[in-house]
Amino acid sequence: MAMRSRKTQPSKTARRKAGAARGKSPARRKAAPKRWSQRVTQQSDALDLKRGVFTLRDPKRIAASLKRSAERSSRRKAGAYRSALSMLTFYVNRAGKTLPKTQRERLERAKAELKRQFGRE
Repeated sequence: MAMRSRKTQPSKTARRKAGAARGKSPARRKAAPKRWSQRVTQQSDALDLKRGVFTLRDPKRIAASLKRSAERSSRRKAGAYRSALSMLTFYVNRAGKTLPKTQRERLERAKAELKRQFGRE
C-alpha cells in the first residue's frame, strides 16, 4: 500500500504572501458577510424567527415569539425549549459588550419567562 505524500502546494496564506511580495494584489473575491452571527439568526436551520424579536420591549413577548417559532419549526434538531433558549443565548453571547445593559437585562428576563412558558421552573 503506497503512502500518499502530504500537500505539495503551498498554503493559501503562503501563496497570498508570495503574490504580495511580488507586487501583485490578491485575487478579488466577493466579500463575506460582515456579521456572520447576523446571518445565523436570519438563516438558521433551527428556527424561523420573527424580524426584530430581540429588540422587543417586553420579555414576555420575546419569550412568546421564540416559543411560537420553535414549536412551528420543522427543521430544528433538538426540542422546542432547547432551540428557543439556545437562539436567545446565542444572540446575547454574540452581542457581547456592545449590547446595552438594559437590553441585556431584558433578554435575561426573557430567558426566565421562556422557562416559565415551557413549564420548566
